[in-house]
Amino acid sequence: MKVIYSDKHALHDPEKFMVGGFMVDHPEKPKRAEILLNASREFGLELTEPESYELKYIKRLHTDRYINYLQTIYTRWSRRSNTSMEVTPGIHPDHRNCGYPDSAEGQIGFHHADLSSPIGPHTWEAAFWSAQTAAHAASLVNHGEKSCYALSRPPGHHAAKDYAAGFCFFGNSAIAAEALKEKHEKIAILDIDVHHGNGTQDIFYDRSDVLTLSIHADPIRFYPFFWGHAHEKGEEDGLGFNMNYPLKRGTGDNDYLKILDDAIASIEKFKPDALVIALGLDAYEHDPLRGLSITTNGFERIGQRIGDMKLPSVIVQEGGYLSVELGINLRSFLEGYTKGANL
Repeated sequence: MKVIYSDKHALHDPEKFMVGGFMVDHPEKPKRAEILLNASREFGLELTEPESYELKYIKRLHTDRYINYLQTIYTRWSRRSNTSMEVTPGIHPDHRNCGYPDSAEGQIGFHHADLSSPIGPHTWEAAFWSAQTAAHAASLVNHGEKSCYALSRPPGHHAAKDYAAGFCFFGNSAIAAEALKEKHEKIAILDIDVHHGNGTQDIFYDRSDVLTLSIHADPIRFYPFFWGHAHEKGEEDGLGFNMNYPLKRGTGDNDYLKILDDAIASIEKFKPDALVIALGLDAYEHDPLRGLSITTNGFERIGQRIGDMKLPSVIVQEGGYLSVELGINLRSFLEGYTKGANL
């Protein structure tokens, strides 16, 4: 198996985000990707740099105004003398079916769901190459690789069609699915991050060609709060093709695996031609953003259950934050996945 990775991810190095009313050190740091890269290579994955697919897949899934915003906002923001070093919103609309402002300040509020995704001078380039990493992994699977690991950073599953959120700018897992559509008719996305993949849900909510499933800590008391409930099933053509599995805080291996079996049964009923795994390692019992209580051995069991489906697959890195076991948990997942997939 290959690991797709670009060192341009390190160009995005956010300083602060808001927690409990205070600006605190941002946990989504370049070191995350370095640890995961080292772990993947120690496991034996072959390092490959992504090719550029320009805006081909990004434009299919994100609005033109949002793409233009991400490309230009730092320059526009920094023209003013009274702004911080990072682009951060100060106002949000109460809904998005409203007027679209011309001002930089208004657009910042419109295109950010929260205060977690500050934009620095090189965030566009890092996010662009994170998306290319996912697209290239999918392209390799289209051309015969059984599975690839896209070490995308910054992550993507909270990024919706028209806004950034939760450390995310482009929907990397969604982009991998869209790229897989070049060869495969039906795609399933299985999101096992501790947080609901609200951005992925937003992108595919009215589509029936992509089945989206997310297993996550119950948003009734956990980010992203407003999305990820079991009753959210999709709309129009996508009705019935979005499935959420909210779990009680602190859920451990055995109960998690029972829900995973339910999700896999739904995937097998859908009969996809390929699979995207939105891999969050932040379900770990000692992750800094604690929500679930998956052990290191649990990640191996999860990986094996998913690998047992033996589908052409792209594993896209989502969450998983700095802890001693971050790389160990990736290797554990890969051990189980490759065993199940017979790689």
